[in-house]
Amino acid sequence: MLYDQSKLERAYNTPRLKFIYKEIQNIKNIRILELGVRAGISTSLFLKTCEDNDGRMISIDIDDCSHLYKNDRWNFICTRDDYYEKIDKEILKIGDLDVIYIDSFHEPNHVKKIFYHYYKFLKKGGFIFVDDVCWLPYAKSAKRESSGNYEANIKTFEKLLEIQFSNINKLNMEFSFHSCGMAKIIKTDSSELNEPKKIKKLFSLKTFILKTYKKFFKL
Repeated sequence: MLYDQSKLERAYNTPRLKFIYKEIQNIKNIRILELGVRAGISTSLFLKTCEDNDGRMISIDIDDCSHLYKNDRWNFICTRDDYYEKIDKEILKIGDLDVIYIDSFHEPNHVKKIFYHYYKFLKKGGFIFVDDVCWLPYAKSAKRESSGNYEANIKTFEKLLEIQFSNINKLNMEFSFHSCGMAKIIKTDSSELNEPKKIKKLFSLKTFILKTYKKFFKL
């Protein structure tokens, strides 16, 4: 099976994946690194894109997903996404990447770690997509209320903003807040990334006075 038509149709109708597809569908000789496979829905979308554009892709997952597809354009590696020695060798075989899709371990410091490592393999003008950056579905009283997912997603979102803040002239970043959200990052400069920088709020005397006034008069 080159790709799964039913999963492909599901991908086409998933707003977060449509957010990706509109950007990558016409990239010739596309090269994709997918971190996280699971059921293979995004994988099917990427494989169809590879079929249409003479592309190649590498997928990584700690679970063995090799049975999902039989496609000469696909190299599945059953390992952690931070087994750099093994994965880097495979990336070098297919050349610089057009797309990196991060949907593996949704913890902000891990996302930051693999973002920075694989960034060097991304072409200028290439895309990094990061899944699970919206916390709204997991907020209190929301349909999928979950304190763990809420914290992980909001902190991942904040970490990405810190990356953008310290690399304002090297990256462009946009977000989709459909469902659990998706970040799109475009590499605009080939120089090495700066480390993330905390975003500090500006002190406002007006806000301080207003808060003090409300506290004093218990408004």
